[in-house]
Amino acid sequence: MKVKLITLGCPKNLVDSEHLAGGLHANGIEFVHGAGAADAAIINTCGFIDSAKEESIEAILAAVADKKSGKFKKVFVTGCLSERYGADLVREIPELDGVYGNRDLQNIVQSITEKLDLRYELLGERELLTPKHYAYLKISEGCEHPCTFCAIPGIRGNFQSQPLETLLAEAQRLAARGVRELVLIAQDTTIYGEDLYGEKRLPELLLRLTAVEGIEWIRLMYAYPYHVTDELIATIAGHEKICKYIDMPVQHVSQAMLKRMARRVSAEEQDRLIQKIRAAIPDLVLRTSVIVGFPGETEQDFLELYDYVMAGHFDRLGVFTFSLEEGTPAARLPGQIPEPVQRERQDMLIQAQDQAAEAKNAALVGKTMPVLIDEWDAATGLALGRTEGDCPEVDNSVLISQPCQVGEFCDITITGATAHDLYGVVGKVENVRSTRISVR
Repeated sequence: MKVKLITLGCPKNLVDSEHLAGGLHANGIEFVHGAGAADAAIINTCGFIDSAKEESIEAILAAVADKKSGKFKKVFVTGCLSERYGADLVREIPELDGVYGNRDLQNIVQSITEKLDLRYELLGERELLTPKHYAYLKISEGCEHPCTFCAIPGIRGNFQSQPLETLLAEAQRLAARGVRELVLIAQDTTIYGEDLYGEKRLPELLLRLTAVEGIEWIRLMYAYPYHVTDELIATIAGHEKICKYIDMPVQHVSQAMLKRMARRVSAEEQDRLIQKIRAAIPDLVLRTSVIVGFPGETEQDFLELYDYVMAGHFDRLGVFTFSLEEGTPAARLPGQIPEPVQRERQDMLIQAQDQAAEAKNAALVGKTMPVLIDEWDAATGLALGRTEGDCPEVDNSVLISQPCQVGEFCDITITGATAHDLYGVVGKVENVRSTRISVR
């Protein structure tokens, strides 16, 4: 039995797909990629914001059309969209052979296996869908923060940490399979352990992961500013295996907007935290995300954010327009911003960040740094890698026009830069001429 697995959305969804794939593979199901022929399709959906929901619906309808044409015998849907709108999908798209949420993997595996006329026997081991040298480690599930714009608590449920020993065992299995970089993910990584142990245990988890043989980089994502502690900052600063990188979504810098978003941190506290982190870790790369066009965002609110970005406070930045999500408090707030205004503010902020990022990247020219090689294309003679300051899929790449071994670390001298990419050569090179490649 051959199945095509389509994963949409965030890395947390990807990890769910990896466990799903492992369970199905253990029960005799083979996975196909690209245009290969398959007996069935499984779409692991995202239901976070409007654009993600639209992408998920389009993928479902395309798979159903393929079923009608005979390409697939069965089509299954799982993930956040079906967790949120499962009854609607069953009613509106009766051609689907199974609609599942995201909270009971074992029952999903068993149901799909049996509907494919196979005998369910066991759950099976997680099957990586990333390149074999890096993997995501999902340390908790769910969220209980009150952010007024976010539907995730209703989709993913209450916050629930994975036991520390379970995570360490999984990290050891991943390392034994050749994983060199672990990317820690959750809805909020910073409160890891509070529900299980009565206290935050993320610093301890990070330190214990550094002892796993074979793991060279440990990267922290989704750190909620309210819960970033001095102990966590010191832990990141104090160990070479922990990347000097933190993804800390701030969402805005205007006090009025933070209050309307129910972010539980003031603009002044947030700015002090950023300065504290940078003082403790001078070479830190800070990734964040912000929302423009939130209900009630005035021109002054936006200009505060714009000026903050222009000042270069962020190294990596994702800019999102406000998405009106049903059932969230923000959907009922007065002062909804027209979409054209949202898009204009998004474009302005992206351009501001590009200018800041271009200058930051140009300052790296001439430096030699370790780069983890993600890809090598023999046909073009081009390798793609990442520095310690770059997360897979979302951050900069280093382009190297020399042979490099995928999954290995190479010392690369940076020879050129744009706002989004670096260029380099293998080994240390003296007197590199500063080269800024403008994106404008």
